[in-house]
Amino acid sequence: MPITYTSKEQIEVYRFSLPVTIAVPLIAIFFQAFVPLRFPFFAIFDLPLLVVIFFAVARRSPVAGLITGSLIGIVQDSLTHNPIGLFGIAKGVVGYGASSLGVKLDVENAGSRFLVTMFFYVVHEFVYFMVARGLVGLSLHWSWPHELRSAIANAILAVALFAVLDRFKQRT
Repeated sequence: MPITYTSKEQIEVYRFSLPVTIAVPLIAIFFQAFVPLRFPFFAIFDLPLLVVIFFAVARRSPVAGLITGSLIGIVQDSLTHNPIGLFGIAKGVVGYGASSLGVKLDVENAGSRFLVTMFFYVVHEFVYFMVARGLVGLSLHWSWPHELRSAIANAILAVALFAVLDRFKQRT
């Protein structure tokens, strides 16, 4: 059985300009913090998580995904009443995992983006739940139906959002 090797040249790796790298996460965090106050149904979406997944699979660098996820999560933590680091840890894990998976899968089509987002939404919620409950001692409860509905809603939004964010990609 031959072993196949995919070189770095065969994998589409993208970079983003500095303004996009800073502005897109900040806009997502702003929307996440303030839009649900006026429109409560919007709380089901996690825009910073979708931005982490997008940047992670586009850059395909686990270290960059980990750092991006952690930084976005910590900024998001600073706007909540929970201890700082909960979103940082959960989004860091997702950033690392999405980057690692992005190297192995074609994440440029809508179907794979939908499935990857659903999977990592559940991973994010599970890691957040385990850290918040196990390490910090917060009293949270897990609801599979709610998490699956949220995962589907976020995955649908991600397909549209990723199509818009694709315009900012620059080949390396």
